[in-house]
Amino acid sequence: MHELSLIQSLLTIVEQYAGREKFSRVRSLKLSFGRLSCLDRKSLEFAFSVQSAATIVEGAALDFEILPARIYCFSCEEDIVLPGALAEYCPRCQGQDIVLSGGTEELKLLEMDVD
Repeated sequence: MHELSLIQSLLTIVEQYAGREKFSRVRSLKLSFGRLSCLDRKSLEFAFSVQSAATIVEGAALDFEILPARIYCFSCEEDIVLPGALAEYCPRCQGQDIVLSGGTEELKLLEMDVD
């Protein structure tokens, strides 16, 4: 479960910001990751609840922005958001000249609401 190490790294980053910016409590964190990144939201939430105990982040709300899977179709010359599973062809033109262009983004800290 690599979510544990990702949350530990996130907490380290937040503590570094707290030391530099002099805040004492985090009310919420906004995180993002790609739908195809092999991260599980529930596992991240569980790891966060366990690892944030007795820290300035304890009790903070987590807000997730899960980025969709996208392909670039060379026939359509467009980036296309995939509504479901990863496709082997373009859902618009049925062409197979495609490349994955989004949805694999790593976990990122986007925003913090702090006191």
